[in-house]
Amino acid sequence: MLSAAAIRAVSRRATSTAAAAVASSTSTSAPALFPVTSSSYHWKKQRDVSSTVVLRAPRYARYYGTTGWLSMPVKTVDVPTMGDSITEGTIVDIPVGPGDYVHEDDVVVVLETDKVSVDVRASEGGKIVEILGEVDDVVEVGSALYRLDTDADKPAGGAAPSAPKEETIAPTPTPEPAAAPSKPPTPPPADASPAPPAPEKKASPTPPPMLAMESVTTNLGPRPERRSKMSRMRQRVAARLKESQNTAAMLTTFQEVDMGNFMEMRHRHKDEFQKKHGVKLGFMSVFVKACTAALQEVPAINAYIDDESKEIVYRDYCDISVAVASPNGLVVPVLRNTEFMSFADVERTIALFGQKAKDGTLALDDMAGGTFTISNGGVFGSLMGTPIINQPQSAILGMHATKMRAVVDEKGNVVARPMMYLALTYDHRLIDGREGVTFLKSVADKITDPARLVFDI
Repeated sequence: MLSAAAIRAVSRRATSTAAAAVASSTSTSAPALFPVTSSSYHWKKQRDVSSTVVLRAPRYARYYGTTGWLSMPVKTVDVPTMGDSITEGTIVDIPVGPGDYVHEDDVVVVLETDKVSVDVRASEGGKIVEILGEVDDVVEVGSALYRLDTDADKPAGGAAPSAPKEETIAPTPTPEPAAAPSKPPTPPPADASPAPPAPEKKASPTPPPMLAMESVTTNLGPRPERRSKMSRMRQRVAARLKESQNTAAMLTTFQEVDMGNFMEMRHRHKDEFQKKHGVKLGFMSVFVKACTAALQEVPAINAYIDDESKEIVYRDYCDISVAVASPNGLVVPVLRNTEFMSFADVERTIALFGQKAKDGTLALDDMAGGTFTISNGGVFGSLMGTPIINQPQSAILGMHATKMRAVVDEKGNVVARPMMYLALTYDHRLIDGREGVTFLKSVADKITDPARLVFDI
């Protein structure tokens, strides 16, 4: 058994010998795998009689490659949270690929959900190591989406243009010289006396050609077809509309409204309105305010049925959804508490939602909720239609195109007036015909005579 002093001596000799050996081996070859220090080696006494010196690398050592210290802090980016009710999305576009360098806030992946499209942007600059998915793949919220090397060197400039491909021009074969024209044959000698002309036959009239039936049925020209995959938003819209048809007992009632008085008032004050509020005065503001007043008069239109508890929920506030067209489809942002909004507030908010829809920046919170919906199909020229209820709401108002029509005024004269058809679709399980017609007639009266909105009558 070795004494403690002998063990310490053996340890010191082993440490110095090993350090010298490693230093000499690394001085003429590749750099050391880890820094060499005398404290980096430790000895360990075994259970047998002899003692063995064990060499260990320090924990802070970093591996060294042929290009220097290998430091790759690869960051894995997960699918972000896109709303309380959204658990997954579909990859619809991948603007970059592995090996591409992205700057902070660059779009890496575009996800489409049931309601909106979400741009997943880089939180910091780096090189894309791997995209963990392909186009049309469904990814869940919180799962790994892509990997980013944040220590990659930023490229000095754009990618060098690739050298133009050299086109190999095949030699044009030299045309062979044309053979010399042969001598034309000598015509036979003409007879001395020409033959007498044959008597002319009277041509019988040619019957008109019959049009073949086969030529009509077979000569139809090209008949191409195309297939396009439904987006998640379109699938969701289709499912909700069908769910609404299967759930609600929908009934539509119609009313016509004379737009002349409001159009005259709008024409008289539109310049002052825009100068003061910085937004144009349109038709939507007066319809939103008229519907808000009518909802307060007929609370059942603003209510809904809680199917689980079998109760009717009456809401004392008015959140009106306004249908807005976007490049990806129809979206329905919500105007909150319209009972407290002015005409200018309504027009300003609708203009903001329209710009967001064009830019694709509408958030889920902008479209959540809503107690009543207004759909304006008149901007596309629709004369009349029956809108479908946006569940879980109980009614929806459809606006249509304004057309000049002959009507009889109060004095019995037939005059041309700008008229619009209004359609109210409501859930007959909750709303009776009396309430539905009363609501729509109240809206029409307020549009026909806008003074009713001023005097709250």
